Amino acid sequence: MKILVTGGAGFIGSNFVRRLLEGAYEELAGASVAVLDKFTYAGRIENLEPVLDNPLLSIIHGDICDAPTVRQAISGSDLVVHFAAESHVDRSIASASAFVDTNVRGTYLLLAAALEYKVGRFIHVSTDEVYGSINHGAFTESSPLRPNSPYAASKTSSDLFALAFHRTHGLPVCVTRCSNNYGPYQFPEKAIPRFITAILSGSDIPLYGDGLHRRDWLHVDDHCRGLALVSTRGRDGHVYNIGGGKELANIDLARRVLKLLGADTSRIDWIADRKAHDRRYCVDISKISDDLGYAPHVSFDEGLEDTVRWYSEHPQWWQSLTLS
Repeated sequence: MKILVTGGAGFIGSNFVRRLLEGAYEELAGASVAVLDKFTYAGRIENLEPVLDNPLLSIIHGDICDAPTVRQAISGSDLVVHFAAESHVDRSIASASAFVDTNVRGTYLLLAAALEYKVGRFIHVSTDEVYGSINHGAFTESSPLRPNSPYAASKTSSDLFALAFHRTHGLPVCVTRCSNNYGPYQFPEKAIPRFITAILSGSDIPLYGDGLHRRDWLHVDDHCRGLALVSTRGRDGHVYNIGGGKELANIDLARRVLKLLGADTSRIDWIADRKAHDRRYCVDISKISDDLGYAPHVSFDEGLEDTVRWYSEHPQWWQSLTLS
């Protein structure tokens, strides 16, 4: 079995590749893995270092917006797991051009190539942000798509392209929508590593608005395990929400990080709220749980403690990074 993983040097993609090659997913054991990655600021070869010597791994340095590269990479693949995306909301607010190019056009080119080469299954990895904000309850897979940020709008468009390729052409597509991921190797523009590295480097934690925006937190290992389940047992043309089941206000998250690092709330830097900042995300995971037997395994307390420890013990990984 040959698996193409786009964006496989990024945070979530590299976790999926490492765990797969370490034998964590029994149904995918023995598969060869080709990583297609542009190696932009968040895609780093260091993220794959633990498995670089694995003979089942190959690396393709290329852009999903380049059609010849995509066609060459996808040829002969049995499964495509599509992580590659521009994903930071703040960057999309500053300029959405790269988000349209990568998330929409890049996904289209991958879908077209997958159809041409008769790929056995295409997993499109998306986000709960396509649903917008919800004050009470939880989003199901049939909830309306109401994105608020340019990033979320670009992911919504790519979701619809993926599902349209299934309905129009019969391409075996599954779409997954995850809640907020965290764990080792996450680029420190995202909340948890941003909070951790700020304190470790002697700065303060930046916190938007009143700090009461709420997110569901999903450990990257749980997310990737859910993706493995969808890859092998998901139903074509279906959407699956993947959540962690730990909802927190951002201020409570900041307090937990501060406590683990021996700091107090005087280290919070209150900043102006983000434009169109979604107030609350929450996804219902009944479908993936009932259909595929998914349940999050990593408790948030354990996962956060392990993540803080990882960044504390790997300063060489993040100290040279720039957030510009």
